Parts: sequence; C-alpha cells; structure tokens
Amino acid sequence: MLRSSGTAPRTPATLSRPVSWFLLAFGVWSWFIWITFVKNLVKDGSGLAFDDAGDPTGYFWVHLLLAVFSFLLGTAIGVIGFRGVRALRHAAAANQSPADLTDTTSA
Repeated sequence: MLRSSGTAPRTPATLSRPVSWFLLAFGVWSWFIWITFVKNLVKDGSGLAFDDAGDPTGYFWVHLLLAVFSFLLGTAIGVIGFRGVRALRHAAAANQSPADLTDTTSA
C-alpha cells in the first residue's frame, strides 16, 4: 500500500545473524580496549598525561575524551548487535511449531 506521498510504508530493518554477532562482538571488544586504555592513561608515568606537579595535561584530557566517546559509540553499537541477536532468536522461536519444541527424539 502506498502512502499519499507515493512512498511505501516503513518496516523495521532486520540485521542478519553474522552482522548482529559482529556488532555485539565489536561492542564487547570496545569495552575491553577502551577501559584498558583509560587505565593505562591514568597510570602514565612518561610525563605526557601528567605534568611534574601531577596535574593532568591537555594530552590526558583529549585522550580521556576520545576514550569516553569511543566507549559510548562501542556501547551503542554493541546494543544494536545485541538487539539484532535477540530479535533473530525470538523470530526463530516463533517459527517453531509446538510439536518441534516438545519432540526430543531425533532421527
């Protein structure tokens, strides 16, 4: 059915199983990488992140902002992947008949 504007109605997009798992894995990887990066940034003893008085430098603030922003993007991407995996599992469960769910014998 076409709308009065001549465009087809919108339907929700469905992610494929490999894309969903990739996005979820990217989100988990992002948590691991960026949390490790921030831990290393805080422990930095090279003089880049902290000056001689122990105060944070511009390098510290820029890289902390980069890490937080990347962490948030990774989290959003991981949530999209998780929702895609969950939707595929619900769709697969809905496509099984009740007999398939109770039948435990296999040929």
